[in-house]
Amino acid sequence: MHMPEQPSRRTLLGAALAGTVTATVTGSTAAPATAAGAAPARPIDTRSWLTHGDWSTGTARGTRAVAGVRPGLVLDAPLGTLDHTDPHTSRTATWEYATWTSPVHRFAVPATEAIAFWNASTPAGTWLQIELKAGYSDGTDTPWYVMGRWAAGDQDIKRTSVDGQRDGRSTVWTDTLALDDASKGPLLVSYRLRLTLYRRPGTALTPTVWRAGVTGSDIPDRFTVPASVPGLARELAVPRYSQEIHKGRYPEYDNGGEAWCSPTSSQMIVEYWGGRLTPAQLAWVDPSYSDPQVCHAARHTYDHQYGGCGNWPFNAAYAATFKDLQGVVTRLASLTELETLIAAGIPAMTSQSFLKEELTGAGYGTAGHLMTVIGFTAAGDVIANDPNAADDTAVRRVYRRREFENVWLRTKRYNASGAVASGTGGVCYLYFPARPTARQRAALAAVGVSA
Repeated sequence: MHMPEQPSRRTLLGAALAGTVTATVTGSTAAPATAAGAAPARPIDTRSWLTHGDWSTGTARGTRAVAGVRPGLVLDAPLGTLDHTDPHTSRTATWEYATWTSPVHRFAVPATEAIAFWNASTPAGTWLQIELKAGYSDGTDTPWYVMGRWAAGDQDIKRTSVDGQRDGRSTVWTDTLALDDASKGPLLVSYRLRLTLYRRPGTALTPTVWRAGVTGSDIPDRFTVPASVPGLARELAVPRYSQEIHKGRYPEYDNGGEAWCSPTSSQMIVEYWGGRLTPAQLAWVDPSYSDPQVCHAARHTYDHQYGGCGNWPFNAAYAATFKDLQGVVTRLASLTELETLIAAGIPAMTSQSFLKEELTGAGYGTAGHLMTVIGFTAAGDVIANDPNAADDTAVRRVYRRREFENVWLRTKRYNASGAVASGTGGVCYLYFPARPTARQRAALAAVGVSA
């Protein structure tokens, strides 16, 4: 979402990780040892379970793997029932449930943060819960942290993150598990995922989970990043939507369109890949509103605990509700990696924070904003569909390469008050076909994402 310069959950996360920070560029942890002449390990590890073989591993209790063009995990034989009280409606309902727990996955490098994501279908009368238990480098574990309670619709539960989860060494900040102080104590070295699938008792309904995964990372604390060398000139034909034309519409979803940069950007890429909403799906939107699909995206990405539409995995999960689309939340290490994706026809949503003067041509400053990168000019500058625009025709922007890569890839910055605040360290959403081409697969693999 486009946010003015004020504290946010990202700012709080950055403060928790900051410890003692100076204006010099430093690493949050010591670099991992490598063999002589070997390149250092990539500080980003994105692992997904998505094949029939993946779903056949781990521990299934009442769930089973299903084969097919798009393999998945379904509820087969419920373990029993439980009562769940939705904290946002105070309604209590009884649900049948079953679980799947992944094998232990060890990060390629010790991590300071972890973000879970998932792609699933949840017919009316079903929902799912995603939990993460991480292993510390001292051999102990975190509790099972709830990373989301999710349904595509909002008729059964209100999709939500869960606040107040911590163990004295790590904390869940909405959608991100982060160490409280990365300079002290153990790091995150492994994890397991646990999925709990729910349905109305006595029915044959089931969620279907097609992909579940985690991105772990240890991005060095840095106020600036090395400059990259331009290597691509290409622009993708991605639809353009403004969040600002929705200002004041449906204020129950984070005060309306002024805060809808994430779902607006998500809708752009969904439609780039051919995703369309039907008149029946849009029937609830006031017919006088233009671009009603943006209103729909806001409603269906809204996190009722966070009070906003900027929950990263909720946006990826929304994209994957469209036929033959999947989505992940990851980090990229450079603009060169982003060029690799654009060359294969894959746009990306990037998250960044900056002062007005740090990104020439933006015309605003923000503590957190999503936009869609759609290409690069011959000079290497970034072409972005920036939803913070007066109307749809003004969405396309060209941002200076050096400025853009710094505000996107850094982890530390100075806010308008001169205080140290956080940067997102290269976070991006990637949406792509369920059956990508060989070139798309190669590009995704090059940035650490399995397809």
